[in-house]
Amino acid sequence: MFPENIGYRLAEQAVTVHQPTPITHIPAAPLLPVQPATAPAVTSIVLPDGRVITGYAIEHARPEPVTAKPLVSRTAVNIALGGIGFGAVCGGLVLLTTFIAALAALVQQLIILAAVIFGGWIAVQVLTATNQRGATTVNIRKAVIKRNHFHG
Repeated sequence: MFPENIGYRLAEQAVTVHQPTPITHIPAAPLLPVQPATAPAVTSIVLPDGRVITGYAIEHARPEPVTAKPLVSRTAVNIALGGIGFGAVCGGLVLLTTFIAALAALVQQLIILAAVIFGGWIAVQVLTATNQRGATTVNIRKAVIKRNHFHG
């Protein structure tokens, strides 16, 4: 499409005119009796062409009273308290890990002590059992040794 043809194409299109449709009057719903204290005030305005517009008065929204902001935000206070709590817990965690390491060392030493005692007991049992099989027991009650000679 060339620019010189734009005006020609616009002239070819049909122009449609839309007429506004009049608003039909709808009868109002019956009013229910309302206490005078709860009903808002009705306001009527007469326009320069003679029409009257009636409606309720709109009260402007009142802004909320401004509260004084604290010098330090709550988020900053929460972060600071969290850091203090974390620091307090870290010391306890270091002590806890030290206690666990000491307890593990104690249990290890008790196991080694039990193994040494039990192993010693087993060794005594084995060695005494082997000596009794091939040995002879001699009971000496009264012995007299005269001139390098034993008299029993």
